[in-house]
Amino acid sequence: MTTTQRLRGAALAALCALAAATVNSCSPLTRPGNLEAGAAPAGGGGEVGAYIVVDFHSKKILSAHNAGARRQVASLTKIATAMVALDWAEATGTDLGQLAVVPESAAAIGGPNQMGLRPGDRISLRDALYCAVIGSDNWAAETVANHVGRDLLARGRGRLRTSPVGQFVKEMNNLAEAQGARGTRFVNPHGMDNVRPEPHSTAADIARLSIYAMGKPGFTFFCSQRERTVTVQTAAGQREFTIKNTNQLLGTDGIDGVKTGLTTKAGGCLATSAGKRPIVAELPDGRTKVTPRRLVVVVLGARDRFGVSRSLMARGWEKFDAWNASGRVIRDPDEILSMPKE
Repeated sequence: MTTTQRLRGAALAALCALAAATVNSCSPLTRPGNLEAGAAPAGGGGEVGAYIVVDFHSKKILSAHNAGARRQVASLTKIATAMVALDWAEATGTDLGQLAVVPESAAAIGGPNQMGLRPGDRISLRDALYCAVIGSDNWAAETVANHVGRDLLARGRGRLRTSPVGQFVKEMNNLAEAQGARGTRFVNPHGMDNVRPEPHSTAADIARLSIYAMGKPGFTFFCSQRERTVTVQTAAGQREFTIKNTNQLLGTDGIDGVKTGLTTKAGGCLATSAGKRPIVAELPDGRTKVTPRRLVVVVLGARDRFGVSRSLMARGWEKFDAWNASGRVIRDPDEILSMPKE
């Protein structure tokens, strides 16, 4: 084992210990945002700016640090991008096979353009969503936003002089507000933060958006794909690309989503979701009680986002099982991540 590996292992062990201490603490939750008090994880591979671990079904916060602090979240932004597009398609009955044109505005984004897209290329909304969600492609996210925003404007949504992408981003912020994500401001559909004003969100808000998204079968199917072959129509003819999921934890420890993010300002960001088989128990009166199990972990500003997330997920399951076995007692309303009633 190399020195780097030993240091990383020690850092992750320290993070696990800290997470355990934080969750077991009897200190009150801090307001606003239903966040647990606690010190930041120590440096090394475990260094992280903010995190939260939440039970998907009950919204019980199992562990949190700085979860209400506003930070850049990079491509975790695309969770909202995908959901606005999917909700729009469902509401309008639009087929995701519909072709969208890569707009001129995509050329000004910056960052990687893995597929070598050019303005004027055409790609189906479905394939663009695959590229944005599992491949984290910025051009694809801009293309989705431009196409959907243009349709929204044509249907009378928005004001005159509003750009299609601008209207789409407005819908992203409307979605965030509707889910209780009031510490969030999106300024584009892809998450690039080299702009003014800067976008921002919080670990708690990304958890809210992740819970909303993972409650929709369409999104869960997209984000759980390991890879996907997509087709782009160009002036020179048709091209195919195989997009691979950027989430290195996918398929590990039951993890089936959600989204990665990485910029210089944001650092390493990751939202993960994992499920286990429900707990089935027979009650004294002969009835059967079924307790579903799914956790959401959001990590922002992490040096090792995958290692930190995996450690927090493992500790989260321990805390969930202990809480569930003790009767699922809630001593303070702030132990629950506030979200709109279903």
